[in-house]
Amino acid sequence: MTHPLLDVVAAVIERDDRVLACRRRPGKAAAGRWEFPGGKIEAGETAQEALVREIREELGVGIRVTGHLTTDVTDGIRLVCLRARLVTDAPVASTDHDALEWVALDGLGARDWADADRPAVRLLETGASAADR
Repeated sequence: MTHPLLDVVAAVIERDDRVLACRRRPGKAAAGRWEFPGGKIEAGETAQEALVREIREELGVGIRVTGHLTTDVTDGIRLVCLRARLVTDAPVASTDHDALEWVALDGLGARDWADADRPAVRLLETGASAADR
């Protein structure tokens, strides 16, 4: 029996040639692993609408979506990674994470990423786009 995919969206928030990486706090699924912030797409929402809402709820900041990075399916999750820029000050805390770090693209691979985020991390590290795969 095939289970439906869980549609999730994540923000690759870019600032000064770095991207925001967030570490899942203890007690959450994938605790201790790094991810791009985001969450579930609710019924009736576009991926962009869901991402703006999730980042406001999770990080308390506003973003502007600037483009699509990749969509990948991993372990029953369809993760849409969208590029974004802050429209407010940088986040200082998260409801789901115990660490927030601005990471240079060439340093992304040094972290233990959640499985669903790994394809986007590989694209960012190589400078490729989803169309290049």
